[in-house]
Amino acid sequence: MSETTGTSRSTAGLQPDPGRWKALVFIALAQLMVVLDATIVNIALPSAQQDLGISDGNRQWVITAYALAFGGLLLFGGRIADLWGRKRTFVVGLIGFAAASALGGAATGEAMMLGARALQGAFGALLAPAALSLLAVTFTDAKERAKAFGIYGAIAGGGGAVGLILGGFLTEYLNWRWTFFVNIPFAVVAAVGAYLVIREPAGGRNRSALDVPGVILSTLGLVALVYGFTRAESEGWSDAGTIGMFVGSVVLLGAFVLVEAKVRNPLLPLRVLTDRNRGGVYLSLGLAVIAMFGLFLFLTYYLQVVKGYSPVMTGFAFLPMIAGMIIGSTQIGTRLMTRVPPRLLMAPGFLTAAVGMLLLTQLEVGTSYAGLILPAQLLLGLGMGTAFMPAMSLATHGVDPKDAGVASAMVNTSQQVGGAIGTALLNTIAASATTAYLTDHAAGATTPAAQKLLQLQGMVEGYTAAIWWAVGILAVAATIAAVLITTGKPDTGAVAGSGAGADDEVKVPVIAH
Repeated sequence: MSETTGTSRSTAGLQPDPGRWKALVFIALAQLMVVLDATIVNIALPSAQQDLGISDGNRQWVITAYALAFGGLLLFGGRIADLWGRKRTFVVGLIGFAAASALGGAATGEAMMLGARALQGAFGALLAPAALSLLAVTFTDAKERAKAFGIYGAIAGGGGAVGLILGGFLTEYLNWRWTFFVNIPFAVVAAVGAYLVIREPAGGRNRSALDVPGVILSTLGLVALVYGFTRAESEGWSDAGTIGMFVGSVVLLGAFVLVEAKVRNPLLPLRVLTDRNRGGVYLSLGLAVIAMFGLFLFLTYYLQVVKGYSPVMTGFAFLPMIAGMIIGSTQIGTRLMTRVPPRLLMAPGFLTAAVGMLLLTQLEVGTSYAGLILPAQLLLGLGMGTAFMPAMSLATHGVDPKDAGVASAMVNTSQQVGGAIGTALLNTIAASATTAYLTDHAAGATTPAAQKLLQLQGMVEGYTAAIWWAVGILAVAATIAAVLITTGKPDTGAVAGSGAGADDEVKVPVIAH
């Protein structure tokens, strides 16, 4: 039976879950907690490093420990959600994340902190795919699905910026430990609410035996890839260890694909990837996240170091981007998603974000916030919000229910790997441009004031050089969305697929049900 037939029968024979909108509240709350955690700890890191006596060389591991566990275990987490049931996996993930956050907030030394961060990443890898796949199987009506994914897309895109605001407040007015403790009420409320409200549709589990070789190869391959980019940022691209990580990643992930093509019950069925539309979403979304993560990093440093903003002021300075994402997701994306093909939202969305990024290439030391940064952020937010919403929905739509968890995990994996690449790649480009600028202009800076100004100008030169790359990356993401994503609008019926196999015989538009 094709995916289309199974989906249409299951949704035709079942009434919508009466508690679905309440369920959305708790799913969205959990997703917000996970996304917040990606940026909130960055703000608190300097204070935590000083309190716990973490060396400069090891401080990156507070971020890296989380990224490695989260990125490496996402596919496994998605498969566990399909095996155990998404509701159970969701609640276990929330409880584990809360416990790991409590451990991090109570950390008395470096080892305890790094262990807590790795545990947060592991439970996050259970939680994130379960949240998205629950959303995918709970909302089957076209218009309701559009609204639900609009809200989810706004949170997925804008939550990182909210984390900067919350992290600034907690660090400045309480202390860094509260950037961990704040997760606990989020997790408890979401877990209790999910347990009481969420009803998972019957027949959606994948009870086949776990693909152990696939788990090992995918986890090690993804860890090597994420660590390779993280190491490149600190040690350089030509470092033997960096090159070794990339080579190891290619070998491990290549072996993973070969195993998945041969085993009876694969961890990641290749039909999930070979669908033209889903493949286009994973690729374009991963590229867009490269640009987004790089921007968060550069704008945070620009506002705090160059402009002298406090952590709280810096957080508030990101509000226009959050507002743009909410409007793009809930007003533009949601309203048009049932009327136009997804590519006509995603490609223009990424291009609008690229225009916003293009404005930021004009940054200078004395740039006006209201005159340049604010309109650039609005364009970025509108574009990303408009594109993220159909991308999140399309990435999980049309899959067999038993594959929903692992398809959701692929969305998170593309974002996580994109974030790791974005931070390392764009930071390296910025550092190289800054060094070149300082070398070229050092002779003219003869006074302390001139030298200080030169340092700031060098930093801004580095940021703008990297932002030019981000503009190009977003343009490529828009092109991929326009070319690969061929799903039609709801009233066009079935559209041609990629011919990738039985599961791709008939393609269902993203908002069909």
